[in-house]
Amino acid sequence: MAESTTATAPPGDEPEAKGRSNSILLPILGILLVYLLYRYLRPRLRGLRLDRLTSRLPACLRGSRTANTMLPYFAPIADRLGALQPYLAPIADRLGVGAQGGVGAGAYGRADALVKFPGGEALSVAAILEAPGEVVAKSSHSTLYRAAMRSGEAAVLLRFVRPACALSSDEASAAARRIGAVSHPNLVPLRAFYVGPRGEKLLVHPFYAAGSLRRFLQEGIVDSQRWNIICKLSISIVKGLDYLHTGLEKPIIHGNIKTNNILLDANYECKISDFGLYLLLNPAGAQEMLETSAAQGYKAPELIKMRDATRETDIYSLGVVLLEMLAQKESAKDNTPNPRDILLPVSFKNLVLERKISDAFSSDLVRQSKKSGKEKNLNAFFELATACCSPSPSLRPNTKFILKKLEEIAK
Repeated sequence: MAESTTATAPPGDEPEAKGRSNSILLPILGILLVYLLYRYLRPRLRGLRLDRLTSRLPACLRGSRTANTMLPYFAPIADRLGALQPYLAPIADRLGVGAQGGVGAGAYGRADALVKFPGGEALSVAAILEAPGEVVAKSSHSTLYRAAMRSGEAAVLLRFVRPACALSSDEASAAARRIGAVSHPNLVPLRAFYVGPRGEKLLVHPFYAAGSLRRFLQEGIVDSQRWNIICKLSISIVKGLDYLHTGLEKPIIHGNIKTNNILLDANYECKISDFGLYLLLNPAGAQEMLETSAAQGYKAPELIKMRDATRETDIYSLGVVLLEMLAQKESAKDNTPNPRDILLPVSFKNLVLERKISDAFSSDLVRQSKKSGKEKNLNAFFELATACCSPSPSLRPNTKFILKKLEEIAK
């Protein structure tokens, strides 16, 4: 009896032990639940794709300035959750939560990265993703935003490349490093490259308030019809393209030269944008980019049979741009046809055959050239541009020759 009494615990002790155990276990489980929620939500909020969200908004908000400004503010929610990390992470680490393959860094940490290039040292993921953005342009492979940085810095251009059109994160990062290493006064630099948790790619470029060459030519700005300005713009474009073709250890073919992809600064210096963009795209995305260019009249005829752009196809596109500068017209008709618009360079060829070259030029340019005795220079410019658009790739001049001729013509 004595032994039996010693071995048996009093009835009140068991529930007390269980209660003590539960009081320790429940807070730990609560902490882990909050931490797992944080690890799950943070990368999704920070990597939120603005273009995808916009398409899901009601029609009344879609494409509006309000929608584009509201979307980036999801990022601060992730930052508030992040304030808990110093307290929760050590406990989770001891218990093995967030190990590779789980809902932690193994799933998102490696992909969520910002690569900085010269001029982008002050940028951070938070600053970029929190910046209110306004859609500037959309294409089949990406969406372009103008973003106002909160720190008082100059605005930037953000290009979101759709995951379906892009290469893998490792391949895209290697391509971005190659683009980011390119530096020239007539090329738009890459400031930073971000890979998000869902595979989205984001390129950060400086913003140029003067806009694109297309806008400059089409909005009837007086300076766009001044001969000296046209020469200056043309030379700066060719300098940028020449650097891509001949100034790098491994040349970069642009593949999508058009007036929309040439930006202007306040001093009428051109900056070629989107160079090397095809390096980030998968074959389907790159082909779609070429097809869009073709529909706008910039595609060299041999690209009907070829899949890859070359130096010669870049020269053809350059020739179309130079002709646009003379004609002050679109390279191809818009969705709403305008009978006064001409299709370049076919219409130019017909005008040459009919000996009506002056009909192709902007009337202001013709008057200026006659008044200043530069009519021969204008004709030489035209002949150079049409040579760039030769149907035979082998007959097109290279960038060095074009640059030399333009500098002679501009004198």
